[in-house]
Amino acid sequence: MDRRSFTKLALSGIAFSFLADSVGRAMPLGETQPAAPVPPQPRPVAAGPLAKQPYAQLLERAKAALDTHEHRFQLRDRVALADFNAPSRELRFHVVDLMGGHASSYLVAHGRGSDPAHSGWLQSFSNEPNSLASCSGAFKTGEIYEGQHGRAMRLNGLDPQNNNAEMRAIVVHGADYVSEDHIATWGKIGRSEGCFALARHMLPQFLGLVGPGRLLYADKIRGSA
Repeated sequence: MDRRSFTKLALSGIAFSFLADSVGRAMPLGETQPAAPVPPQPRPVAAGPLAKQPYAQLLERAKAALDTHEHRFQLRDRVALADFNAPSRELRFHVVDLMGGHASSYLVAHGRGSDPAHSGWLQSFSNEPNSLASCSGAFKTGEIYEGQHGRAMRLNGLDPQNNNAEMRAIVVHGADYVSEDHIATWGKIGRSEGCFALARHMLPQFLGLVGPGRLLYADKIRGSA
C-alpha cells in the first residue's frame, strides 16, 4: 500500500470515529440521527374528571389553540384557562395538567371595562387600548418580572382579538382586591384594568406551575354548562 492510500484510509477512519461519537455512544452503527428532534406531545387524557368540569368546552378550545399555534409552544404539558363564563366570586382560573388529568384553581379578576356596573360577571371583551377591559383568546406566557404590582408575568396575545395585550400591559399579577375576605364582604372580588389579577398569596404557586412559554387561554363560552 502506498503512502497516499494509507493516509486516505486513516483519515476516513478518524472521520467515521468522530461521527460515531457525535451521534452518541448508545446509537448502534449504521443508524442515522433524526434531522430535528420532535418535542414530546402530551398523551390524550381519558374521559374522566376534566371532561365533566364546567370548563371542559373551554379546555377543548385551548387544545385547539395549541395546535393552531403549535410553532409557538414547546411546552404543552400544562395550560392555564380563564373561564369568564363563571362569576368573579368563583375559582375560575385553572391550571390544567394535560399529562396527569388534574387541575389547580384560583380566583381571578376581570377588567373594569368588561363589567362597568361591577356585577361580578364579565359582560364583554375588548382589545382596544384604554378600554380597561379583559381580552379573550390565546396568550403565550412570558417573562416573570418585578413591576408596579410586585411580581408579575408578561403575556403575548396570539390572536386578532388580543394582539394588543403586550402594548396594553395586560399581565398576570397579584392584587389585594382578589381574596376570600373581599368575597365575604362584597359577594365578589374587585376588578382589574384588564389584567389577570390573582390573590397575592396564590400568585407564587400559579407562576410556579405555569411559568414562561405556556398557553393561557381566556374566553366566555355563552350557553355552556
